[in-house]
Amino acid sequence: MVFAGHVDHGKSTLIGRILWDTDSVPKEKKEAAIAYCQKNRIEFEYAFLLDSLLEERTQNITIDVTEVNFFYGQRRFRIIDAPGHLEFLKNMISGATKADAAVLVIDSSVGIGEQTKRHAMLLALLGIKQIVVALNKFDLVHYSPQAYKILHNECTQLLEKLELPCNFVIPLSAKSGENIIERSMHLSWYEGKPLLETLLGLDISASPENSPLRFPIQDVFRFDERRLLAGRIESGKLQCGELITFYPSGKKSKVKAIHHWPPESSPQVVLAGKSTAIQLEEEIFVERGEIIAHENTPPIVATDFFARIFWLGDQPLVLGAPYTFRLATQQGIARVLQIQRVIDAMTLEDLQPVPMEVKKNETAEVIFRTSAPIACDLFENVQTTGRFVFADQNRIAGGGIILKALPSKPVHEIKGRSRISAAQRAKFLGHRSGVFWMTGLSGSGKTTLSNRLEQILFHRGILAYVIDGDELRGGLSKDLGFDAQDRKENIRRAAETAKTLAKSGLVVIVALISPFEEDRKNARSICEKDGILFKEIYVDAPIEICKSRDPKFLYLKASKGEIPKMTGLDSPYEPPSNCDLHLLTAQESIETCLEKLLDFIVPLVRISPDKERELGLLEDPAAEI
Repeated sequence: MVFAGHVDHGKSTLIGRILWDTDSVPKEKKEAAIAYCQKNRIEFEYAFLLDSLLEERTQNITIDVTEVNFFYGQRRFRIIDAPGHLEFLKNMISGATKADAAVLVIDSSVGIGEQTKRHAMLLALLGIKQIVVALNKFDLVHYSPQAYKILHNECTQLLEKLELPCNFVIPLSAKSGENIIERSMHLSWYEGKPLLETLLGLDISASPENSPLRFPIQDVFRFDERRLLAGRIESGKLQCGELITFYPSGKKSKVKAIHHWPPESSPQVVLAGKSTAIQLEEEIFVERGEIIAHENTPPIVATDFFARIFWLGDQPLVLGAPYTFRLATQQGIARVLQIQRVIDAMTLEDLQPVPMEVKKNETAEVIFRTSAPIACDLFENVQTTGRFVFADQNRIAGGGIILKALPSKPVHEIKGRSRISAAQRAKFLGHRSGVFWMTGLSGSGKTTLSNRLEQILFHRGILAYVIDGDELRGGLSKDLGFDAQDRKENIRRAAETAKTLAKSGLVVIVALISPFEEDRKNARSICEKDGILFKEIYVDAPIEICKSRDPKFLYLKASKGEIPKMTGLDSPYEPPSNCDLHLLTAQESIETCLEKLLDFIVPLVRISPDKERELGLLEDPAAEI
């Protein structure tokens, strides 16, 4: 069971007291804790029996997850002490995933805290249905039955909001040992059992051995001529000679042998919870990430899922952004297609209207898509293969549980197309493609804005690429000069290149002076005749400002006669007569112009659920839920 709750509400103290009172603490550890308190002239703390890190003792908080065992009433308990501090929620989650039941500790003198709500939400998210509420420090409210009634009602309301049972709300005092093992004389009005008697009555979770076989492959090793598949059996059991199937690939083989070390200890049957290595009769090619199961009880194989997630990333979860997806030993890229519900971590109420992002410490229900089919289970069926995490830039940013797999067409059913369509690319990437043509004088800010824009779009999950005039002149248009005909040809090549990149699914940002309106109209025609979105953006700054900036020293070179027919000096620039966006970079900051660019571009390319259905890109997955 996991002990959870707000920081300073006394989880570690309560666990320490339980261990002390059940005589589950070695004599040496007791003596060490007493000596530490005497040396530092502080009152004895039962929490010190748990908090072994120096930082924890000096700050009096739990940082890491501590696991301890104790025996009481012929039953063995494993207690997981989860951190309560906001910054260590990830540690709390990693501890809670192993628990069958939870003790939610609340300081009676303070009431339900911010972290209490978050921890209760996480317990619900992780599927823990047996909740015992421990109203700690009840001596501070003078063992008042009125205080108990108020707190009991608040706890009931909290857990009911999260669809959790509230069967046990126990008043106690960890520090003084009240109502932990025996009923307290100060709580004569309390009709329930003390804490440990209540814990004895909790149900033991079903044995994972009785669940379907789930054996994720962690690695493949070669010993002599043998090829061994190694991993941990998460549920079910595996035995020699039986036929097994690998998912998501669907390959099959029989188990020739099970190999443990030393060899004479190798069993014929391996049960859930054990790490093992197997050898196949038929040497088929399988990799890390495949899940071994029996054909009659297969996992789900899909790419689209409805899930409940808890977000821990410093940056919000954004629609369409690529995140690393991990489930068991599988890994790939996932993108959130829809955010259907977001729960406020403070009020536990649904946010209305539904936001387009999920912020840190918020819970949400989302539809996401993986880049390749994955094998998994619904969380309610097999918890270990129904949980997953999202990572952002190699840091765990959130986790969740799979509630439903949504239908997606198997590869062998895709017919009739020899190439990937624009709709398929948009559906996969989560955004439309398009060409955004930025025109303006040299020094107006085109390159600065386009490079910054590319970075921001990329981090928002929109694949963008910049075609820069200088790069074009140094490569594809290296053979061209600067007379009128060559300039026209340079624009044509840029437009054709932009169109090709856009057809691949990219958002293309073209940063070219492109001084003549006729050439820009021709570029628009090249793109739009193939159905490519095209928008013209005028980056406007007076020639005097551009000359003062002169980032590439072009005006200086032109003044020395090194560049003939410099646009804006001895060659005209024709401002757009009807541009799609006008940016005044001499009057507004780069940041302001970037905001305007993003406000203009993102709605055009980001595919909202309504837009996706309108374009025929989505068979409404929400209808399947």
